[in-house]
This record gives sequence, structure tokens and C-alpha cells, in this order.
Amino acid sequence: MKKIELAEVKNIYEYEKIREDFRRYIIELKKRRRVEVGDRVSVVFENRDTVLFQIQEMMRAERMVDDNEIKFEVDTYNELIPDKNEISATLFIEVDDPQLLRPVLDSFIGLDRGNYVYLQIADKHKIYAEFEEGHSKEDRISAVHFIKFKFKPEQINDLKNFDNEIRLVIDHPNYKASTLINDETRKELIKDLESD
Repeated sequence: MKKIELAEVKNIYEYEKIREDFRRYIIELKKRRRVEVGDRVSVVFENRDTVLFQIQEMMRAERMVDDNEIKFEVDTYNELIPDKNEISATLFIEVDDPQLLRPVLDSFIGLDRGNYVYLQIADKHKIYAEFEEGHSKEDRISAVHFIKFKFKPEQINDLKNFDNEIRLVIDHPNYKASTLINDETRKELIKDLESD
């Protein structure tokens, strides 16, 4: 998938003119790209539009106007855009009660260091999530993680076959959940894998 270039990013003034329409579009897009995995984890599959939205919103919130700062952010956020034969996502560990934040997060320690998160295509393939480093320590884990799933051609073909069930699975010692990927979300993932 093509990375975002600085020239594609609108300045704050120009972005404000289109923001409401773009936000509505992204909200609808994320409905098709968000998957709940149990009661504590959600995953949003990222693409160019979701990443561009994050860049624009961050620039707006931070009132960023310096091209060098914006370029740095674009380069950073571009890591979320999947490369060829990849699917990229943001994984959120959700905790509503501030009192429970630390104990719940502590129960997820190690999630990013083992083969605990994967896409299961029928009984044929397990595609394990690769976590971006730097979001945990031995005794701490972040609530937000950036993950990628790298596919082989055969796995892509099996994903495209709607007769094959696809599930997003978390099989951690302290958290086990699985969810069926619906056809609408699967179509989004196929678009990602077919994108140049």
C-alpha cells in the first residue's frame, strides 16, 4: 500500500473546511474495520485513509504548521500503513474504570512477546501478529499496540475464498477470545492485500 506523502496532508486551514465530511467517512469506514475480540480488546485494521485521518487530527490538535514537524509525523504514522502482502492494525486493550487500569493491563503482560494473537483461516492457516516494539517492558504493557499480519500468497487466496471462515484469535494465558470476521470486514482486508 502506498505510503502517505507530505504533499497529501492538508494544512490546518484547508483541513478544517473538509473535516466534518472526512470524519463522517472515517467513522463509517472504521465500522467496517473494527473488530471486538472479547470484552477487553478491539482491533482496528488500518489503511491509508485511517492513517491520514490520524495525521490530520493530530496536526489539528497540536496546531502543527512546521513542515519538518509534519514530515516527521507522516514518516512515523506511515509505519501503520501495511506493506505488500500485509494487513496492519491497532490493537486496543480497553479499560473503562481507572481503578482497574493497572490490574487489567498487568494481566496482558507478554501479549506482545508470544504467538498469542493471530488470524485463523479455516483449519488451514494461523497468521501470527507481529507487534511493534517499544510498547511494553518486562513488568508493564501499553493499552495500545500496532500489529501487522504478513501473508503468503496461498494464505491470501484462502482469505479471498468466502467459504473459508476467518477468525481473529487471542490465546493468552490470562485472556482467551475469538471473533468471526464478517464479510464486510473481510472485503476491507482483501482490498488492503490487493492494494499497491
